Amino acid sequence: MRLTKQTNYAVRMLMYCAANGEKLSRIPEIAKAYGVSELFLFKILQPLTRAGLVETVRGRNGGVRLPKPASEISLFDVVKVTEDSFAMAECFEVGEIDCPLVDSCGLNSALRKALNAFFDVLKGYSIDDLVKARPQINFLLGLDTSPQPHTSAA
Repeated sequence: MRLTKQTNYAVRMLMYCAANGEKLSRIPEIAKAYGVSELFLFKILQPLTRAGLVETVRGRNGGVRLPKPASEISLFDVVKVTEDSFAMAECFEVGEIDCPLVDSCGLNSALRKALNAFFDVLKGYSIDDLVKARPQINFLLGLDTSPQPHTSAA
């Protein structure tokens, strides 16, 4: 299974907003931080806004921000909004299936369990967890120009 670029950058956009705190984040700044086109981010912004994962503020000084704490937005929340399909095999798809074992196949059951385990792991991580895992995230994203001292666990 491979997640799309849309999901990857949706998570990154939310991480940027979380790292930026209460301030509004602007798409051109996010695009510059990640080296991706603004148009691509605007495309990703639409489903995130519809799902209530991002709120937009229009106007000259507008931008985007998280409508709730980053700790309340799970990776699963993002993935379910940005991915079109989780069909790991033909038997996951809706419609006509050519396999005679579709109703009694061990593979179907095993893949379904694996997919549910994947979802459970994603539900266990929030955007806040990802941001906190990178102490220098604000510097790396250009939100803070002074590098933070690197500390290592002894």
